[in-house]
Amino acid sequence: MDAEDQIWKPRVTVAAVVERDARFLVVEEETDTGLRLNQPAGHLEPGESIVDGAVRETLEETACRFEPTHLIGIYRWQHPSGLIYLRFAFTGRITAHEPHRPLDKGIVRPLWLTLDELVHERARHRSPLVERCVTDWLAGRRYPLDLITHFP
Repeated sequence: MDAEDQIWKPRVTVAAVVERDARFLVVEEETDTGLRLNQPAGHLEPGESIVDGAVRETLEETACRFEPTHLIGIYRWQHPSGLIYLRFAFTGRITAHEPHRPLDKGIVRPLWLTLDELVHERARHRSPLVERCVTDWLAGRRYPLDLITHFP
């Protein structure tokens, strides 16, 4: 098969960047390469809107209800394995916590880290997108949610 016949199939993911009291919400998760840190994030499910995916993933991974207010950015990243990820990162606020809710398989715990703590743990980031999304949030990147249109 030549390059013209190949179909590009990125893995679409969504992520939540939430700051509260100068701390960022992240999750510690089990991966094939050990314990890693990531924003609450995951794959978009069939038929799900991109915004709804970020809400669902945040709830499943942190037991926190997330209300997106803005899109921070859209990121393309190629994993060393060759897989390509297309991440939609949102910011917003936590509206409720459900402490008795079970977390997704592989999620060890949610954490609230300062920027310094997050940068200090760079070697444990799931991908370079973790720090980049926070950096873009700190730079004031905010786009309206209606930039994304979902056709059911």
